[in-house]
Amino acid sequence: MTLDRFRSVADRAFEPVVDAAEGVGLTANGVSVIAFVLSVLAGVLYLFAGEEFGAGRPTLYLVGAALVGMNGVFDAIDGTLARRQGTASAAGDLLDHVLDRYADIVIIAGLAGGVGRYALGLAAVTGVLMTSYLGTQAQAVGLDRVYGGLVGRADRLVIVVFVTLLAAVFRDPLGGLTLVGWLLVFFALVGHLTALQRFYHAYGDLD
Repeated sequence: MTLDRFRSVADRAFEPVVDAAEGVGLTANGVSVIAFVLSVLAGVLYLFAGEEFGAGRPTLYLVGAALVGMNGVFDAIDGTLARRQGTASAAGDLLDHVLDRYADIVIIAGLAGGVGRYALGLAAVTGVLMTSYLGTQAQAVGLDRVYGGLVGRADRLVIVVFVTLLAAVFRDPLGGLTLVGWLLVFFALVGHLTALQRFYHAYGDLD
């Protein structure tokens, strides 16, 4: 996971966003909910950006990418805001993780539905969910939460933003798949590989 190594840098960079959120009276849980709503909107836009529904509206990929980027920012600050306000709790952590998983589902489902690649979408979303599951399951059996592996959530969001920005411009298939189709292939392969990496790491620590 590349971006998790720079979490301290991101925390400093997003400090003004935390200040603004606190200034308008938002709570950490409120920020988590806003992040989820942004992901739902992005998923809907991705659904109608592809060719499966009508002629496709590729410019919607641009708006969807912006919303996914905003989702990433809000998801990055809820923990910092909770610690600043003294409201960090197991309940807030649970809410954040549940909403993150649903956000992952709706974004990938929107991408897959928009290009009519439902099997790839299923493979991609199960890879993403298994990655997250293995990270938290390690904690459930007494280990530290596992964040390692090839691609984590922050990496996925950046990749989604980058690829869907490109998809708004480059629409021609390559090797039978559009850029979004290849993105789903990437998430399917790397997601399951990351999940296996986390399993191997956690199992080795328990053995």
